[in-house]
Amino acid sequence: MKDNNWAQSEFENIDLGDKRLNSRLIKIAGQLVASPESPINKACENWGGTKAAYRFFQNDSVNYKSIVAHHAQRTKSRAENEEVVLAIQDTTYFNYTHHPKTSGLGLLSRYNGSHKEVLTKGLYMHSTLAVTAEGLPLGILDQKISTREVLPKEMTRKMKKAYNSNLPIEEKESFRWLESMRSAHNIFSDEDKKVVTIADREADIYDLMLLADELGTHYLIRASRNRKVNKTSICSENSGEMVWDCMEKKTVQGQLEIEVPKSEEDPARTAVCSIRFGKIKMLPTRFFNGDKSKNRKLELDVDVVYVKEEKPPKGVKKIEWMLYTSIPVHCFDDALEKVRWYCLRWRIEVYFKVIKSGFNVEKCRLETAERLIRYLSVISVVAWRVFWLTMVARYSPNEKSSSFLSDEEWKVLFVKFSRAKKIPQKPPSIKEAVFWIARLGGFLARKGDGFPGITHVWRGLKKLTDMVIGLRLYADIYG
Repeated sequence: MKDNNWAQSEFENIDLGDKRLNSRLIKIAGQLVASPESPINKACENWGGTKAAYRFFQNDSVNYKSIVAHHAQRTKSRAENEEVVLAIQDTTYFNYTHHPKTSGLGLLSRYNGSHKEVLTKGLYMHSTLAVTAEGLPLGILDQKISTREVLPKEMTRKMKKAYNSNLPIEEKESFRWLESMRSAHNIFSDEDKKVVTIADREADIYDLMLLADELGTHYLIRASRNRKVNKTSICSENSGEMVWDCMEKKTVQGQLEIEVPKSEEDPARTAVCSIRFGKIKMLPTRFFNGDKSKNRKLELDVDVVYVKEEKPPKGVKKIEWMLYTSIPVHCFDDALEKVRWYCLRWRIEVYFKVIKSGFNVEKCRLETAERLIRYLSVISVVAWRVFWLTMVARYSPNEKSSSFLSDEEWKVLFVKFSRAKKIPQKPPSIKEAVFWIARLGGFLARKGDGFPGITHVWRGLKKLTDMVIGLRLYADIYG
């Protein structure tokens, strides 16, 4: 790929405190994006480049937050023409238990096996991925990579729950959801743009919704529990009703067909879901540890969209989403829009797949957690680039491929897949180039295969790099 040109543009004007570090970051990013599934030494091709990369990741003056913040500003510029930006949040975990010599890792979990306790050590990454309303990933808006605090094993589950309940939200692990919402809001605070935080059930936190109301920003969150709503006061036990009961009483406003992909447990199917919507009043529970002063608004007006598969096939887990949103839902089309936005939450799962499987980050053997964090921050930007390349062919198929491929690269692809034709003067479209790259990665491109997936693209990019290296070696030998 036209990697260094892309990396040069992405990290233009970044300030890591030393011009040599800025240049090295550009070099590393270009090498990594061209070599998915490859370790650092293979991506860098020679010992000199490998040694320089290792020095970069072990340099304590390199702050990974500076890399993420600079990329976030580039993400903002890519969203310039978008009226709506979906800020999709989620957390993933990197398991480095099999690298016992790596220092500084945190405890991710404890698993009591049948014979002995098994400890899982590593890092967690909480990211906010900016996506257009159509589904094109624009880049990262916020990211936190750190170790995880795990309570002592002597504490029972009941003790841990009580301990967490008594903590203010700022001291809880779930505070990262609020921090990321605030960061995404601040990035676009100077623009007239609708930024919608989208998250799964782990973000069903009253404090998050309260913060959105105070900031004047928006959210679309799937409910995790059957909370009591429409209460007259925080401590009232007699008023209110359970949110599931409340929404079941609503009239079905329409139906929606959702294509459910095949999973390990269930076959692929088309689910016919009913859609209900309405408004609720939400108050915190009596365990709320925030500011309860009379000057602070605690009762929130929340719109709810309830999606339910009424008649799922026997033995299959039915689709049932209770979605909270701060955006008014006046009609069926409004509800349908929110459901489609929530379906795009899966984009961040694919993004994490690119990081983990596309770049094999859990095989990286850097010796400290700090070095791994810097490495992961660079890979995060590189992984977005590969993901973007896969998706942009669907949304801008006629764009010229010269924006990401050099003449050398697209001509190699052309000769590979169009051997009987003369090489044209103009480069192919981005759609045609991405299909060629995916075919290098095993995509068959049959009539009914649709667009290639991310796995075929990253494998094809790696093979394209090898082909170009072979071409250059041939030129060096034969001229």
